[in-house]
Amino acid sequence: MPIEKQDKIINMKSVGIIISTYNNPKWLEKTLWGYLNQTYQNFELLIADDGSGTETKELIECYKNKYFPHLKHIWHEDKGFRKTRILNMAVLAAASEYLIFADHDCIPRADLVETHIRYAQEGYMLSGGCFRLPMSISLSIKKEDVDSQKIFKISELKKRGLKNGWKNTKLIRSSSFASFMNFITPTKATWNGGCSSAWRKDIITVNGFNEDMQYGGEDREFGERLFNLGIKSKQIRYSAICLHLDHARPYKLPELIAQNKQIRKEVKKNKIIQTPHGINQY
Repeated sequence: MPIEKQDKIINMKSVGIIISTYNNPKWLEKTLWGYLNQTYQNFELLIADDGSGTETKELIECYKNKYFPHLKHIWHEDKGFRKTRILNMAVLAAASEYLIFADHDCIPRADLVETHIRYAQEGYMLSGGCFRLPMSISLSIKKEDVDSQKIFKISELKKRGLKNGWKNTKLIRSSSFASFMNFITPTKATWNGGCSSAWRKDIITVNGFNEDMQYGGEDREFGERLFNLGIKSKQIRYSAICLHLDHARPYKLPELIAQNKQIRKEVKKNKIIQTPHGINQY
């Protein structure tokens, strides 16, 4: 669909960005640089904060005052990994009818919002892609790298130590190549928290994210309930691109991942659409 026609739809169906974060203001700021440079700027911005401290709050206030006057900071107390809960609260706080979900460690390419708008369609969710960077490159990124968009070029990343590999093709900036790769990739178009989008009404219908789930498949489970609702998916992992900054995962616990797998098993087996532990609690 031509972007000109899609803009007319977006004027009626407004778009919002929900960025999840927790105590990593340096990575969050790099991600915000990406949203400052979007080709499509008419979006609502919400930061779903899973209990970060003062430094993150001050950064968000700074960016609200300078760049995003209508930015909403959705915060709750730190009581462990409760990303699903804060995402539900952010969905409720959103005024937009179409929502793009991102993480604080994913710097969006300048056309990311525009791309989600272009592919948005009733009855569908979109599954975008992340290009994972090593820690050395993640640390090296400056604001001018994002402003100029040179950090999204393979040649620039190779200068900074990126190794050759098939995955580097994600960064080839060609609409025809991206469309072809979206079509042939064997990777399923699942929900991933770093670069996916859906209609807010569909999110509400499945009762949002399952707050019984901690890290390990919580995003996939949400997407699986959208599928059970009858929502289809579009693969845009070669079109909607963000750079995934490296980080540790101390919250990755085997027992919780096993618990999440059991929940997902039940969702698939019983075709569950609504989680009993979601948005309707609020």
